[in-house]
Amino acid sequence: MAEEQLLKTNCRFCGYQCGLMAVTENGQVKAVHPDPTQYPGDESIQRGCYRWRLAPEFIDHPKRVNYPLKRVGERGSGQWQQITWEQAMDEIAEKMQSLKERYGPEMLATCIGGPHAVYWPLHRFMNLFGSPNNMGIGQICWNPGIWLNTLIFGWPMESELDTENTTCAMFWGVNPSESDNSLLWREVVRFRKTGKPIIVVDPRRTRTAELATLWLPVRPGTDSVLALGLLHVIITERLYNAEFVKNWCHGFERLIEHVASYTPKYVEKITGIEAGVIVQAARLYAQSAPATLFSGRGIDQIGCDSVPTHHALAILKAITGNVDLPGASHLNEMPDFIPELDLELSEQFPQEARQKQLNELALQSYSGYERVRQLTLQHGKRLPMRYLTSAQPNLVWKAMVTNKPYPVRSLVVMATNPLLTQADTKLIYEALKSLDLLVVLELFQTPTSMLADYVLPSAGALERPLFETKAGTANIAYGGGQAVKPYYERRTDYDFWRELGLRLGQETEWPWESLVASLEATLAPTGFTWNDFCDTGLYCPPEDHQKYAQINPQTGEPIGFATISGKIELYSELFSEIGYDPLPVPKIPLAEQQDFPLRLITGARFQPYYASSFRQFDTLRAIHPEAWAEMSAGTASRLGLEDGCPVWVETERGKARFVVKITAMCDQVISVEYGWWYPEMEAAEPSLGGLWIANANILTNADYETADPLIGTSAYNGLPCRVSRA
Repeated sequence: MAEEQLLKTNCRFCGYQCGLMAVTENGQVKAVHPDPTQYPGDESIQRGCYRWRLAPEFIDHPKRVNYPLKRVGERGSGQWQQITWEQAMDEIAEKMQSLKERYGPEMLATCIGGPHAVYWPLHRFMNLFGSPNNMGIGQICWNPGIWLNTLIFGWPMESELDTENTTCAMFWGVNPSESDNSLLWREVVRFRKTGKPIIVVDPRRTRTAELATLWLPVRPGTDSVLALGLLHVIITERLYNAEFVKNWCHGFERLIEHVASYTPKYVEKITGIEAGVIVQAARLYAQSAPATLFSGRGIDQIGCDSVPTHHALAILKAITGNVDLPGASHLNEMPDFIPELDLELSEQFPQEARQKQLNELALQSYSGYERVRQLTLQHGKRLPMRYLTSAQPNLVWKAMVTNKPYPVRSLVVMATNPLLTQADTKLIYEALKSLDLLVVLELFQTPTSMLADYVLPSAGALERPLFETKAGTANIAYGGGQAVKPYYERRTDYDFWRELGLRLGQETEWPWESLVASLEATLAPTGFTWNDFCDTGLYCPPEDHQKYAQINPQTGEPIGFATISGKIELYSELFSEIGYDPLPVPKIPLAEQQDFPLRLITGARFQPYYASSFRQFDTLRAIHPEAWAEMSAGTASRLGLEDGCPVWVETERGKARFVVKITAMCDQVISVEYGWWYPEMEAAEPSLGGLWIANANILTNADYETADPLIGTSAYNGLPCRVSRA
């Protein structure tokens, strides 16, 4: 009789990968429970999460993809043939090579999403294959903050919330109660109990906002105006840290002049926040030391206003001295382990291939990357390349449809579901239907995989090792080992890219036979083994603070910041150099239109879901069965709607069906969930799992012509819309 084993492993149902202890028998998972010896180190933190409890059901769910599938009917017909991995890989490699010979390597694109895979093998393959066309959701998640922090401070910066040191916490466009529900959310709750002030800037009164001392329900798309208004108050009332500004900030005199017109009364008219509340928020934040400021996807998704908002928030931190200070923030370091930049071989990617990249953005491009790289190298630091040079998705989708500026004929989709999670669903649908080869690596059939030529079964939670690294922008890694071998014929994404590379002439560049072997090599410079890492699930050496003041032994001068001026660039000399606004200038969205008098937010998240995941689970659907359209009581009353009634939400791009949820939030604003589909519906055309019912991205667009010119960010928030009873 087999004995039960207890094995350390990790949840993989969001980006935090909390530690679990798996109970296994004969290589099968019987149960899981939190493991307090691993990250986040406190079993109580996981009690509020529904997802990890489902791990035993998840690993052998009846709807999991277990074997390689090949399409045998029309695309989207739902007709599949089960084949072997060897047949699938041989056929995919042969087709890919044929398309490469006909169109060139740039005919291949890839699409990635959230933190559910290891991305450097994909990037390594693309560099060796010769295509610059990897895309994902970076332009609306992560990339804007990374770019702006690097330009202003010389390297990405991490906010800290420390109940002992932090004296004031501001949360701007981020809602850890739903998007995190892990360590940060529990720290927010603990911090509130200290009585110290919390400021929340969000159009919706979220659970995070309910804990706030001050809630600022900003009109969607006017965040940069509000930030400039706070700066106006801090400067005119001389609440800034004068010594820090004098010693470490560049362009303060220009900033004074720039913010002079952003008076509280003016800002009130634009943002809807009362002038007195603006003054109060500015004083609370500036007169607290240290104060921390977190921002999130709410800022990343406001299109052309994302860059000026990130810039203004960076200035808020800088002039109050809340930079690289315990309880406020720390400037990250390059990792001690091998960074993803080296693992992905991006520095070997040839110039002629880089020039075929589908974008001409000032920052999110190879030319932009190289200019910033010259600055970060002053401190011996190198940003990840493939993430920060990814193609602008709208141009890739259009190239598939139009063959302009050249044909993109094949796509590999991994750890994402672009028909639900990227803007302009109708365009993406048309693009996917046009392809010669579509390969999807997946856990479950999704609307995207329903259109594929090949669907390959991915190893998921408990079946694969995890090693999350923030792409090499910080000296931190978290994750751990697998509990069991992959069930059925599932494999890791590393196995897919390596096997494909071996078939396409890349034999010498894939020396590790397994993902674990590659992770052992990645950790080797630290002196840690893979087993050492798996014991705690965390590699995170203590952070130094105020590193900018440390003396460079070669020059005898302070290290400073890796910028053109050597200081924090309130006035960005690099922006000036490339012809962009060197101080934040708001890019206010279009005024309300007669036909579309309301404002739309499309990125709301709610537990227990994560993006488009977990709607296959009956227990979770019972908690949250329908997609919500949130609105204030006043907005609902004016529209003649009541809580729970079905409505159409419509923009100039299309319409989708939601259920009204009345809540405290800005008037004349509608907030819809994203990622909604219905796995119980037919997994074939025309339904595609209910793709066309409550999909927020039917309402959005990512047109290159109207996107931010630096990073390519499109507007998912602040869109003109209208609502009618369904």
